[in-house]
Amino acid sequence: MTLETIIFLFVAGALGGALNSVAGGGSFIAFPALLFSGVPPIPANATNTIALWTGTAASGGAYRKHLDVPRRVLIPLLAASLTGGVAGACLLLKTPAHTFMRVLPWLTLGATLLFAFGKKIAGGRRSVIEHETSRLALAGATLFQLCVGVYGGYFGGGMGIVMLAMLAALGMTNIHAMNALKSVMGSVINGVAVVTFIIAGAIYWRHGIVMILGGIAGGYMGAHYAQKMPQVWIRWFVVLVGAGMTVYFFWKSY
Repeated sequence: MTLETIIFLFVAGALGGALNSVAGGGSFIAFPALLFSGVPPIPANATNTIALWTGTAASGGAYRKHLDVPRRVLIPLLAASLTGGVAGACLLLKTPAHTFMRVLPWLTLGATLLFAFGKKIAGGRRSVIEHETSRLALAGATLFQLCVGVYGGYFGGGMGIVMLAMLAALGMTNIHAMNALKSVMGSVINGVAVVTFIIAGAIYWRHGIVMILGGIAGGYMGAHYAQKMPQVWIRWFVVLVGAGMTVYFFWKSY
């Protein structure tokens, strides 16, 4: 690789990691960057996953003081994330990634609207995540997270927006607490996908290591500075990112 390519991939990884730490959508920067640098689509998707997984893990460390979820809620959500991540990664290795392109804009549109109006949907009730949770609510959240896990292991673009939307609909209002839980679940999904891709030999390591370093730097710094901003700013940023992703993928797909 040339020095220009190394700098390009590092910056793309840092931007993707920072975006994932706040709103999600980092794949829409890192994935095209890998394609542009000459990596084929399926290995680019796999390499993108390992690069941004490290950034998500780093942002989770920055958000750790905001993670306060009962164990009886956290364990089922993490189990669903793990199961879905493995299933999605295996699916990616058997089918081309472009099969989701027509569904993707509708998914990001629905997720953005769900996040934007999550408070109204929740109806002012206490969060079913942060407080005592009924079995029915927990089962619904777990099933939803399983679907997110499959999608995340398969492609993952906009996965953070979808998880934030789910948490908003379930009554969570603290955006930093939501990002903390999103980071943990995203780390599990991408972590098991990474193991699957490594076993399958699908990673382009020279490109991936450069993006990993950028992703770690961007993920931690993005989460660190986001916590210093008013929550309403972060919410609007998430909505704007989601709207931008929706417009982009409608344009690419139709």
